[in-house]
Parts: sequence; C-alpha cells; structure tokens
Amino acid sequence: MRRVIVGFVVCLALVLVYRSCQWSENTREGVTSESALIASQIEQVSKLVVTEGHFSEVFSYADSRELFGPFFTADKRALVVVNARVTVSYDLSELSYRIDSLNKTLYIEDIPEPEIRIDPDIEYYDVSADYFNPFEAEDYNKVKSRVIASISKKVQMSTLESNARNRLLSELADFYVLTRSLGWTLVYQDQKLESLPFGELLLD
Repeated sequence: MRRVIVGFVVCLALVLVYRSCQWSENTREGVTSESALIASQIEQVSKLVVTEGHFSEVFSYADSRELFGPFFTADKRALVVVNARVTVSYDLSELSYRIDSLNKTLYIEDIPEPEIRIDPDIEYYDVSADYFNPFEAEDYNKVKSRVIASISKKVQMSTLESNARNRLLSELADFYVLTRSLGWTLVYQDQKLESLPFGELLLD
C-alpha cells in the first residue's frame, strides 16, 4: 500500500513539473510573439509622409550691370510664377527604441526631426535682357534660392507642420494602444505614458 501511495505521489509530482515547464515555455513564446508584433508595427510606419501642401507665389526678378559707370547699365528682368509642392515627413526608421521583453516594456528613446521637402515648379514670363547682361545659370540659381527661402517662411507660418505633428502623434498613439492591449508599458525618455493624449510630453 505504501508503495502505491509513493508511486502516486511521484507521478503527481512529475505531472506538475511537466505542466509547469510547459506553461513557462508557452509564456516565453507568447512574449516573443508580442515583441515581434510590436517591432513589426513600428517597421510598417517607418517611412511616414504625414502631410502635404501646395504654395503659389508671383514675384519679379531684376538685375542691372554697370557698363561705363552708373549712367549706362545693362538690365535684365523677368516675371516669375512659382507653384511649389511641400511635404512633411518623419523617417521612423531613425526612431530610437528598445524592447525589453523580460519586463514587457517598449522604450521610445528619441523621435526624429521632421523632414520638409520643397519641390518648386518655376516658370518665367516677360523675360527681357540686354546683350551685355544676358540670363545665365547664376540667375536661375538666385531665383531658386529666393523661392526656397520664401516658401520656407510660408510653411513656418502655415499649419502644415502642426498638422504633421498631429499625424505623428496619432501613429505613436497606436503604439500606446497596442502595448496597452498586450499588457505592456510604453516609456518615453524614462517616463511612463499611462494615458492619452500625451502630445505635449512627446513633442517637448
């Protein structure tokens, strides 16, 4: 009888040990799958063009060259019409993050700066130039530089960048929702993000 009881206890202990190992293995597999899911979610939005705008401008370009003192000059001028396409994007492949599978925590360590791209379409009208002061490559470069500077100022005064930040926040909020649903913690610069919205913290 004693042998039967001892045998039963040994069998029960083996079953419990087996199930414990199996549960531990399943837990590790689950955490690994969650880590892969989070990493995949970040990679899916690695190239994020968040907003686009169009700007137009008309201005005149003029240049004079003295020939024989200030009384004789060679002039050139043109009417310049610009239609520019501006995009604001974030390269989230440069997002600095770390996944701590053991503590089920996603650390966002650094957010890249926005990339502003200006693609101007420049057309020239009423172009006139004297023989001794023709239009040259330098003139076209000056016009393009002036266009880029002017459009950049307009972009800064517009809502384009703020709209881009709002779109970025919506993507980062998706990370928060994902980690929250998996029972993970989202941390940015050593501070836990525990509720929405968190825009002011992320964009300080």
